[in-house]
Amino acid sequence: MTNDFTKAMEFRHACKAFDTTKKIPDEAMRYILEAGRKSPSSFGMEAWKFLVITNEDLKVKLRPFCWDQEQITSCSHLVVVLAGIESVKVESGIPEKRFLRREMPQEKLDFYLNKYASHLEKTLSSDENIYCWTARQSYIAAGNMMTAAAFVGIDSCPIEGFEKEKVETVLELDTGRYQVAMLLPFGYRVNAQSKQLRLPFDEVVEFID
Repeated sequence: MTNDFTKAMEFRHACKAFDTTKKIPDEAMRYILEAGRKSPSSFGMEAWKFLVITNEDLKVKLRPFCWDQEQITSCSHLVVVLAGIESVKVESGIPEKRFLRREMPQEKLDFYLNKYASHLEKTLSSDENIYCWTARQSYIAAGNMMTAAAFVGIDSCPIEGFEKEKVETVLELDTGRYQVAMLLPFGYRVNAQSKQLRLPFDEVVEFID
């Protein structure tokens, strides 16, 4: 079955070079970012933030700490996907606010908060553990943004090759609040799409009756 979604999946690839003369319209970029904002997250915590960089000087400063990858400076918009740290801690009061977005009696709220704290006891025990959890959550949003971009004919390239602490220093991040999970450049390709290589369906999918 082929539809617009599957066409977008065929279109999407890790674009290695963007056309520096083409800029993504604001409306299209907002559409992409909305796909990230509306993404699902564990416990509904939405422990992420998206920094949208169009400042060319800042891109140039970041590039040496991203393995000197051309996409960082050639893209139209560079989205830095941040993983939340402070916001998922019970003592911050933010998890309670997240739960309270759905009106509930105090008894039910206490149940959810206790369940949250007990289930995530080890995860919430250190910022390092929290980052491992929230960075994984942010990848859901990143995947949706890339597919949304492909749906409207815009290219992307997820980048994990970067020096985390140095990138965070350039961005002047308060790493107690947010840390960098990945960099996600968006723009328009200059070269023809490379052949999409994937393992056979039956090799990656197993049905258990």
